[in-house]
Amino acid sequence: MSEGTLKSYIDGEWVLPATSTDIVTATNPATEEICATVAVCGHDDVDRAARAARAAFDGYAAMSLDDRIALVENLIAIFERRYDEMVTAISTEMGAPYDLSYNSQAECGPGHLKETIAAAREMEWERKIGSNARLVREPIGVCVLITPWNWPVNQLAAKIGPALVAGCTMILKPSEVAPLSAQLFAEFIDEAGFPAGVFNMVHGTGPAIGDALTSHPEVDMISFTGSTRAGIQVAKSAADTVKRVSQELGGKSANIVFADSDLPASVKRGVLHCFENAGQSCNAPTRMLVEASVYDEAVAIAAETAKAAKLGDPMEKGRHFGPVVSKLQFDKIQRLIQIGIDEGAQVVAGGVGRAEGFNRGYYVKPTVFAGVHNKMAIAQEEVFGPVLVMIPFKDEAEAIEIANDTPYGLAAYVQSGDMERARRVSRRMRAGGVSINGAGQDYASPFGGYKQSGNGREWGEWGLHDFLEIKVINGFEG
Repeated sequence: MSEGTLKSYIDGEWVLPATSTDIVTATNPATEEICATVAVCGHDDVDRAARAARAAFDGYAAMSLDDRIALVENLIAIFERRYDEMVTAISTEMGAPYDLSYNSQAECGPGHLKETIAAAREMEWERKIGSNARLVREPIGVCVLITPWNWPVNQLAAKIGPALVAGCTMILKPSEVAPLSAQLFAEFIDEAGFPAGVFNMVHGTGPAIGDALTSHPEVDMISFTGSTRAGIQVAKSAADTVKRVSQELGGKSANIVFADSDLPASVKRGVLHCFENAGQSCNAPTRMLVEASVYDEAVAIAAETAKAAKLGDPMEKGRHFGPVVSKLQFDKIQRLIQIGIDEGAQVVAGGVGRAEGFNRGYYVKPTVFAGVHNKMAIAQEEVFGPVLVMIPFKDEAEAIEIANDTPYGLAAYVQSGDMERARRVSRRMRAGGVSINGAGQDYASPFGGYKQSGNGREWGEWGLHDFLEIKVINGFEG
């Protein structure tokens, strides 16, 4: 293996795999050049990491909350000092444009960690319950954290932060597609001074070590973010040892646009939100449901917005979109765009093929489909690219019916000038989070979904709950 090959981090040491000599390479999606070489772990490395996490658990769990928070505050300070390194890593490995990496992608790290600390300080860790009992919250144990490539730091911080604060020990398996940000995060943790074995990171692929992680007898809890297909396999693998499994999976989020909304603003905002991060966000508003009386006008606005969207180099500042993460992802998106065309949907912007002006890089044309109905594959399958489908509806009841007619339930969006209607509709949408008229979500709000979008919730206080057990001690108050 070359000197620059990325190592794993086990029991406080940077290590190469014990027996495996396999490597995988990550590609810069803007240049199609290799940006990282990763040494792939095997089952023996997973076992070593699990045993290290188990050995460290009792001591770390017994540490005071204040002491654990102090270590996480060290981590935040190191992250902020090396912030620009993280921005560069994200833009290099998965193609997020510089402004998005700086303002949103990397910012998720300190943002989530600070909110987790605030939630922990406000949480009631112990309290009297009933006449003579004490309710106690305790760390669940050894956790496996499996994170994706699309918002890498967001998922690292949303899992690692609460696990560390709660008193858990852990094994991280980051995406092999985007390993640079995880490598930096692990360096920050190493520098912050956590006891050896509290945090471990094993590089590898799902097929190679996923099952070994999720079925390991020393592991108590799995936190997984990824596709619904992979999430099903994780749950099956964890079932034999009855582990807690928390999952944030796919989405096909509806954005209901009523005629009484500010139509130009609502449609443009929805299109740009769909295309943000090259459409590679599980909560992207990829189905725009538009009231029939303004449907044609909305389609024209959406097409104009998409045609005006600029693509560019992820390393450059400015308001532009980047490439999708890989050739595999590019090819999948092209296939689904072609399926939409074959189904009879109308391409009003974009379409198949590499975006104009680029002879390399996985740049997808920002694409808008009109004339779509909700039974089409492009209205049901998660494309995970800059592809928007526009579906007309006749009234509020039909809008809600279409919005909920999906196996997913992660996010939903409502645009209306009538706040009473917006509130009423939002209550009936089967999704873990609903945004009205462009409202954002802060780090204190729970994030997660209904149905095949997963179970459990991340962020803030709710993120801590997944890493805690509840114990009742009867007679404690006697």
